[in-house]
Amino acid sequence: MANFKTLDDLGDVTGKVALVRVDLNLPMADGRATDLTRALAVKPTILELAEKGAKVVLLAHFGRPKGERHSTMSLSLIQGEQERVIGKEVMFIPEVQGPVAAQAIGILRAGDVGMLENTRFWPGEEANDPEFAKGIATNGDFYVNDAFSAAHRAHATTEGLAHLLPAYAGRALEKELTALDAALGNPETPVAAVVGGAKVSTKLAVLQNLVSKVQHLIIGGGMANTFLAARGVDVGKSLCEHDLTGTAEEIMEAADAAGCTVHLPYDVVVAKEFAANPPSLRTCNVHEVAPDEMILDVGPQAVEALGDVLKTCRTLVWNGPMGAFETPPFDAATVALARTAAALTVEGSLVSVAGGGDTVAALAHAGVTDDVTYISTAGGAFLEWMEGKELPGVAALSA
Repeated sequence: MANFKTLDDLGDVTGKVALVRVDLNLPMADGRATDLTRALAVKPTILELAEKGAKVVLLAHFGRPKGERHSTMSLSLIQGEQERVIGKEVMFIPEVQGPVAAQAIGILRAGDVGMLENTRFWPGEEANDPEFAKGIATNGDFYVNDAFSAAHRAHATTEGLAHLLPAYAGRALEKELTALDAALGNPETPVAAVVGGAKVSTKLAVLQNLVSKVQHLIIGGGMANTFLAARGVDVGKSLCEHDLTGTAEEIMEAADAAGCTVHLPYDVVVAKEFAANPPSLRTCNVHEVAPDEMILDVGPQAVEALGDVLKTCRTLVWNGPMGAFETPPFDAATVALARTAAALTVEGSLVSVAGGGDTVAALAHAGVTDDVTYISTAGGAFLEWMEGKELPGVAALSA
């Protein structure tokens, strides 16, 4: 794993300015945040730095303003939410560099917290413009990155600043990288990966990377239908990317060569229409799907067998649901497998790391959020990590 410094490596920071990159891109409705997960994630880093006497200056983006100021995307809208989360006053600073920013940061006392304006209001942020990064760095003594969810972007405040100031990983980023290292970087074997979701096309690179890294690849969701079709199964009206059956075949051949077992469902839950508890609902063998039926979940026998596979494993990486889990009863396979994974984690035989928006929602729906070793709330960054890509924001910390 990348060798990076953490807050444990800081010396005396009393009165020094910590430029802290955080993710405060919170979902909003009627002027209030509807989910504070991201604000809560960075709380330990902010409070630890404040307690050590640093002037904590937050850098974040909000929405996609494309290099222009928009009052509806000002971080001043998030200021109150962050104050409530950390229990401290946060000074809002309407610039990110220049005399206004310098003067405001100068007013902060040791242990105070400030928040700069949305970094994406300036085109230099997404362009990773070295001059823009220098302008921000001028007001700081050291840089802390605590935004894993933005680590796959090479922007001025996620990557550029790390080359201009002493750079450290915040507590949330450190926790994330440690969990990811335990899952795929340096895992206890055997390793199982559950990859679900609607389409193979969105997870191609993930599947291609995983077959060489894991011993068991469990494929669920709509993408399993494409693999079944590649094996000659008639999937009826199911969601299926028939043009990718050749690619699915190649992935299965690569898995064979690498000694990775690919697990596809052999019994499935089907219906003639996609609706909650439809009258045409039935469970059958994959070879018995009628032309007018669609596969909407993995069947109970396959789920039980997959649970037995997890019992032989030491590590699990999970991304994507097993079926159309938002619509009952097509959540049954996802819930059952999630509960098995959670029980094995609680008893100490399995390290389980999950990530991606649908996955977080599915595990919450199964009621196992607190029983999984680690859940990443990062979407794109988690997927790119599963694809085996180097994340610029992480790489810059070890430069």
